[in-house]
Amino acid sequence: MKTLQVLIKTLTSIPLTASWNLSALNEFKGKQDLYKNQSAEKLKKLKEHAVIESSISSNRIEGVTVENSRVKAVVFGNSKLRDRNEEEVRGYQNALRWVHQENQKIKINEKTILKLHEYCKGEIWDAGKFKEKQVDITEKFVDGTEKIRFKPPNVKESKIFLKKSNELWQGELKEKTIPPLLLLAASNLDFLSIHPFRDGNGRVSRLLLLLQLYHLGYDIGKYMSIEKVIEDNKERYYETLKESSQNWHEGKNDIWPYANFIFYILKEAYKKMDIRLQELPNAKGSKTNLVIEYIESSIGQFSVADIKYHTPGVSIDLIRKVLKNLQKEQRVVSLGRGRNAKWQVVPKPLD
Repeated sequence: MKTLQVLIKTLTSIPLTASWNLSALNEFKGKQDLYKNQSAEKLKKLKEHAVIESSISSNRIEGVTVENSRVKAVVFGNSKLRDRNEEEVRGYQNALRWVHQENQKIKINEKTILKLHEYCKGEIWDAGKFKEKQVDITEKFVDGTEKIRFKPPNVKESKIFLKKSNELWQGELKEKTIPPLLLLAASNLDFLSIHPFRDGNGRVSRLLLLLQLYHLGYDIGKYMSIEKVIEDNKERYYETLKESSQNWHEGKNDIWPYANFIFYILKEAYKKMDIRLQELPNAKGSKTNLVIEYIESSIGQFSVADIKYHTPGVSIDLIRKVLKNLQKEQRVVSLGRGRNAKWQVVPKPLD
């Protein structure tokens, strides 16, 4: 709310770096139809991979992790979940699917925000509920000590500020006086500063970012994990958030460090999509390439049955033949024996 108010009242020009970033993102947006002309197999693979990476990365940023061998079972399977971490990862995946499928029907309001939080936090007692007492944002040091980095608004203020922030987002989109992506960055920063939940604010903020991108006509989050790019730049994420939240309560904070970080993340996601599309073989008409494509993009362990499920029309015999060849080339390793044996891709050595 505070950042949006500052922009509305004071924005007269856009710094050169931000202007370049916005221009580059507009160009990427113009290429989206070209991406959609790729083979259906490639796009399907990108979507599946993005769901896995986003579910794992957004939670891992907050210290919520699952075993590699359990990733696919948690994200895509119907198996019984073992602990709270697995519950939250699957919950995030369910939230992602809701946003991907229904984005144009979902409004940015308190009801949506509460639903996203309920997805993320699963069966915990305050899932889908705003905080009931003050929660400060702390900074932890290697020696185990902590200090308060930012004091969010109190319980009453946070609800008022969140409602006002949502209204400003909707109103300024209609006014069209501020670049939409700049509004998005300001709205995201305000949500994180308002900090309306006891826990889960970061994950909800990333889901809101994805939803708002859809509303602005950017569908990069469908094919590439924005959360994974943020995780890869986690230190800078926290640095820019800290820089841009200073003097937030007084309405004198500097949006540009965080805004440029968001623009950078989106540009990186588009660049990575270009690279990944070039790396994926054109699987159309080649069942062998379909199998190799699935294996090379796999995270964690997989079985022959997993490959069969994701490569319809490919025989079990061909799958086993491909695995045997890749094993000889030391590109995959078998973790057991028999029809239900698990396999894993051999990590590439670092240069």
